[in-house]
Amino acid sequence: MPKQTSSSPAPEAVPGATTETRDDANADVAGLSYEQARDELVAVVTRLESGAESLEESLALWERGEALAARCQQWLDGARERLAAARGTSDEDADA
Repeated sequence: MPKQTSSSPAPEAVPGATTETRDDANADVAGLSYEQARDELVAVVTRLESGAESLEESLALWERGEALAARCQQWLDGARERLAAARGTSDEDADA
């Protein structure tokens, strides 16, 4: 039986689509403060909403935005844990 071919490239064939490349490109996000990550995330969203970027650049911006959003969530989760610890409650109690 002949192999079926797809008209779209496999994710590995797309420039910049490998996990290793994405991780390397966004490695600096881990060192950002909440405010830095939030401000950059706002800038990324603004650029994406403008629609002026190429597809490749839009994908890179989306990945950067995902990394920035995750960093902001880490900061917020950490703050929630610290508040819960200061009040002497668990995370479950703080979420209720």
